[in-house]
Amino acid sequence: MDKKRIIGIVAVAFVLALAAGVGAYRFLSEKGRVAEAAKLQTLGIAVAVVDIPLGSTINPNQVALSPWPKDLHPKDAFPALKPVIGRVAIRDFLRGEPIVESKLVPANKNNSGLLSLKVPAGMRAFSVKVNEVVGVGGFIVPDSRVDVVVTTAVSPDRQQEQVAKIFLEDVLVLAAGQVVEQKDNKPVTVNTVTIAVTPADAEKLALASNDGKIQLVLRNFSDAAKVETPGSDKGGLIGSMRPSRQAAARPAAKRAKSAKKPAPVQVVNSSYTVEVIRGGKRSEERVD
Repeated sequence: MDKKRIIGIVAVAFVLALAAGVGAYRFLSEKGRVAEAAKLQTLGIAVAVVDIPLGSTINPNQVALSPWPKDLHPKDAFPALKPVIGRVAIRDFLRGEPIVESKLVPANKNNSGLLSLKVPAGMRAFSVKVNEVVGVGGFIVPDSRVDVVVTTAVSPDRQQEQVAKIFLEDVLVLAAGQVVEQKDNKPVTVNTVTIAVTPADAEKLALASNDGKIQLVLRNFSDAAKVETPGSDKGGLIGSMRPSRQAAARPAAKRAKSAKKPAPVQVVNSSYTVEVIRGGKRSEERVD
């Protein structure tokens, strides 16, 4: 192969390599331009990162900014997270759905008046007056689970005989707070807990609150077991404080057993010494 032919082949290879490089550069440049153009055509808006049910107060862990096409995002979407945090949803939001103003309680409204949004379907909200002790020292908060105990008279003609009984179990707490009532023409702050109950249980609560005293018992959130109790009256309470007959009989039986135990026998050493003469030799030996 002559020298000119080799030079020609090298030149052709160089031209092809140059053309490939130029093509790759143009391709990457075009790709970058398209990506930049796409970036300029999107807008970051607030979207739900988890399902947000109706009545929920939106917190920072439930939303994030996500790029959205400028011409396709809802007109009442939020380009920032701060205006969304603390707002109450009046519709369900699915994961990935934009947060929009039309599905939120208006910002100028008081969220405390929206308790009806949290009442489960078929249930009723019932407020119970409590004090700090009955309210478990303030540890009963919204979404807690409680049992309801009523203390009332055994019967109308036996008002002095009181009985306490758990009559509602695993009840959802909707709200806990304070209300102001008039007492002796003076404003008095009263602690209340609002719970979700069935219509039939609401009737029972109304009767129990008028005829007796209602108390709430905080329970483990994951414990939904129903427990049947016989109730407690004063006679059973006093009786439970006394030692049982079996427990009282145990110390007496123990003392009697100790008295019958025979005294230890002392062993007296009864060995003695004898004189032995063998073959004219005298010796002494001890005999036991």
